[in-house]
Amino acid sequence: MSGNLALSLPDVLCGPLVRRVTIDRLTLWLVGSRPLELVLLLHPQGRPARRLRLGEGRLTRVPVGRNAWLHFIDVKLTTPLPSGVPVGYDLQIAEGGRGRGIGEWAPHLLHSGAKRPSFVIASRHHRLLHGSCRKPHYDAPDGLVRADAWLAERYEQPEEWPAWLLMTGDQVYADDVAGPMLTTIHVLIQRLGLFDETLEGATVDDSQALYANEASLYRRESLLPDVESTAALRKRFFGGARKPVFTSANAQNHLMTFAEVMAMYLLVWSPVPWRLIEEEDLARPAPEHAEIYASQRATLERFVAGLPGCSRLMAHLPTLMIFDDHDVTDDWNLTADWEQTAYGHPLSRRIIGNALMGYLLCQGWGNDPDRVAPLLASCRDLLEQTRRSKGWLPREEHDTCLERLRHFQGWEYRLPGPPLLVVLDTRTRRWRSERRPGRPSGLMDWEALTELQQYLLDAPAAIIVSPAPMFGVKLIEGIQKLFTLAGKPLLVDAENWMAHRGTASVMLNIFRHARTPGNYVILSGDVHYSFAYDIRIRQRRHGPRLWQVTSSGVKNAFPATLLDWFDRLNRWLYAPRSPLNWLTQRRRLEIRPRDPERASAGERLWNGSGIGLVDFDESGRPIDIRQLDARGFDVRFPDSRREGGLG
Repeated sequence: MSGNLALSLPDVLCGPLVRRVTIDRLTLWLVGSRPLELVLLLHPQGRPARRLRLGEGRLTRVPVGRNAWLHFIDVKLTTPLPSGVPVGYDLQIAEGGRGRGIGEWAPHLLHSGAKRPSFVIASRHHRLLHGSCRKPHYDAPDGLVRADAWLAERYEQPEEWPAWLLMTGDQVYADDVAGPMLTTIHVLIQRLGLFDETLEGATVDDSQALYANEASLYRRESLLPDVESTAALRKRFFGGARKPVFTSANAQNHLMTFAEVMAMYLLVWSPVPWRLIEEEDLARPAPEHAEIYASQRATLERFVAGLPGCSRLMAHLPTLMIFDDHDVTDDWNLTADWEQTAYGHPLSRRIIGNALMGYLLCQGWGNDPDRVAPLLASCRDLLEQTRRSKGWLPREEHDTCLERLRHFQGWEYRLPGPPLLVVLDTRTRRWRSERRPGRPSGLMDWEALTELQQYLLDAPAAIIVSPAPMFGVKLIEGIQKLFTLAGKPLLVDAENWMAHRGTASVMLNIFRHARTPGNYVILSGDVHYSFAYDIRIRQRRHGPRLWQVTSSGVKNAFPATLLDWFDRLNRWLYAPRSPLNWLTQRRRLEIRPRDPERASAGERLWNGSGIGLVDFDESGRPIDIRQLDARGFDVRFPDSRREGGLG
């Protein structure tokens, strides 16, 4: 890239995102086109303003390309910030003796009439926004844009602001990418000089050859691993048909390189990178793909139009994240057989590792910076070495870094309350079936579940974030079990807490324990529809109260007709007094579904893009559960016992 072209880039490509904040610590994340000298200004309401230069110890810069630098801002404050009031902030880019603030370089991040963005530090977890599954080319409005509009209506009421925005999985779809998105990713890689890499076990030698390959657009499944060692796996799951290691039905544009993953994050969180793309630079699809390309492009244009609101939301609300499968690849670690096959091939192992490194750098760090500090240091060393060696990731060091990420046990995290907030990793610490490796693994192994129990013992209340619902729709789980028994769990994405007997038993025993008598709210996503259940343990008068609250997707939905049938059949077959309930592992539980207010009579599943909003009382019980539908209205899930009628 020429010097003049580099100089024409905006200083900030994405962000800032407000991540984990407390009264004495503030973390922010942004991506610049160069290493920036930054000054942080804090304007807490009713307090003197503060000016903090972000030097070593407060700012870590990590290159991911010649003109792309991650900036990790982590400020420990000796004078605590106030809670419950707006804390205005600005990030000034220091140059030429003056500082340019956010109002100059990212005016789209400011609410109408505001001079700077702000955040509120809540004294307790009184209100949470939560959602998952944000697929850019799904033809529906964006739930994050809806949340931004909702917040704008309450901008002058800081007590109304949620304590956290919880993004509970599938923040990106690495395995399901629209053609126009992939062509944009490739132009952005070139524009920013994102780092290249060699590829082992592929039909192409390196990333540059991949981008230029005629099969790179809409035909990537032909480039993904498919080797003789996968024959048994193919036979078991696909009846012997020739299939790649990766099982996504939409793998035609599966992201493969680290540069592609990083470009994807920039393009789903910020409108700025889209402004760098010239129409004439985009590759053209083959004639047979022209129709789907045009359709996806129209949907993406609507998605891009909403990105200023998405960016503004994450610049104001403290945000926590956790991965699910599509952040890496569909069916990620579904079975022991899948793991053996995927991690046994150098290219599939690299693809998974690149996505996981992108997760660490763009999502994982801001959840618990101290816990992942060694991983960040390892990635920084690798990427600094790459910068010094003309932008090619060294193969051996690259693979070593990715192996360290794959074996890391610590992606889960917790925040003190009230109430306690526990975010679970249900992807990398799985309870594998040793006798039947083709069966679905448990979402968490015995050791991880034991740690969860230790967190909950004697806790009067807790909010548990599980990407997949702990208590899902029984009919759908039953269908998944039938496919599993038939030896084809990958065909129905058979991942639920009840799919593995050991995991299900231990999880249920945690809530039946005498020292877990409190209020426990489980927030989930994943399934592409929304619902709420009230749960109690039978024959336990003073036992725990549980609530399963599921919000999905932020920009995705379930096939409408199919979900209507599932909802109707589930009501008939698993009514509260149905004898079929006694054949399930949840027979000791009484589960009362809540009917969404806007649904037709009897419907319990809400199907529509949006984001969940839950209010909690001082005992940690949900007092208001609703879905902010992306179409502009709210859908409440009222407690039928409080408001009349049966559940």
